[in-house]
Amino acid sequence: MSAMSNMGERDVIFEYKDESQAERLARKSEEAPFFPVAITGCAAAVAYGAYKFKSRGMMSPSVFLMQLRVGAQGVAVGALTLGLVYSIINERFLKKK
Repeated sequence: MSAMSNMGERDVIFEYKDESQAERLARKSEEAPFFPVAITGCAAAVAYGAYKFKSRGMMSPSVFLMQLRVGAQGVAVGALTLGLVYSIINERFLKKK
């Protein structure tokens, strides 16, 4: 019971509030500007893979889909890495005094 009474005295670390998917995407876009780029790149890689699926030749579908997954993840990780580098440069080197 004493643990419950101490909860009000602590600083709030995270304030929970309901937000729609659009509000969450907008918030994430402000926090990490390359987040939408990563999502778009991943979607583009998947769309390209779906288009090329017909002409995969003798390659088995499971191998093709595994390669597609790796490519899509590579695009997303690359975009997020660029976003991280962008954020570090803005915060550390281009910081206005």
